[in-house]
Amino acid sequence: MIFEGFTLEERMVEGQRLRLRRAGEGPPLLLLHGNPQTHAMWHRVAPALARRFTVVCPDLRGYGFSGKPGPSADHAPYAKRAMAGDMRGLMRQLGHERFRVVSHDRGARVAHRLALDAPEAVERLAVLDIVPTIEHFERTDMAFAMGYYHWFFLAQQHDLPERMILRDVEDWFDQHTSREPKGRGFFHPEARADYLAALRQPGTVTAICEDYRAAASIDLEHDRASRAAGEKIRCPLLALWGARGKIGLWYRPLEIWGSYASGPVSGGPVESGHYLAEEAPEAVLAALEPFLG
Repeated sequence: MIFEGFTLEERMVEGQRLRLRRAGEGPPLLLLHGNPQTHAMWHRVAPALARRFTVVCPDLRGYGFSGKPGPSADHAPYAKRAMAGDMRGLMRQLGHERFRVVSHDRGARVAHRLALDAPEAVERLAVLDIVPTIEHFERTDMAFAMGYYHWFFLAQQHDLPERMILRDVEDWFDQHTSREPKGRGFFHPEARADYLAALRQPGTVTAICEDYRAAASIDLEHDRASRAAGEKIRCPLLALWGARGKIGLWYRPLEIWGSYASGPVSGGPVESGHYLAEEAPEAVLAALEPFLG
């Protein structure tokens, strides 16, 4: 059984339903998952962190069993600013004005925006296997376009990618999560079942596509405005990436993150593919524990 000792609950945050698990005592710590997953991706690290922290693991809006606004012309309901607002509101509702954040993939993009929009709330930020969204798009070359082709596929106009994915959502999940080859046994059976059950919920696949449509439109507008205004991450930042993934191959992650932060930046590669928290939890915890304090 995963997440033993955690409560499973739902909260309404400004009209948005959010599913979450939480446990532990101590300073508050928010864990944000990636695509096409749910908060279940943290099942191998959250229990260890709950020995020292009050751990909150929500499903982002559109993902898992959280609420799923429908598609829109401007994709604003899935702007990282809106998704970050959910997380700030959730933590406030739970009584946490200031908190640490550990985040992966799409959740790390939400966390980046949260650190820019609410710097007084985020005490420390860890991002797993990303560089800023705007850097991906502005540095796009053949390697990125081929390696992360899903960025461009999922961002196509509603409902082209949705119809293609929903013809066989489990096959799509297996292909999408195999940027480094892996069998169906890679993910814990309970976690995999949660991911697939969520994908079969009405609206989830559209929400995922809207997330990527927002990234290619309104998120870039927000990112360019923040950059022009000189807004940077103020808190200590830890960047980790999978040594067998693409981030370290294509980029100099610490150098890039250093240009987006005014506080200290640290981190490095983990012997893993993209799904660090599930593939190499011990190494992730070894990096997180001293950083989180």
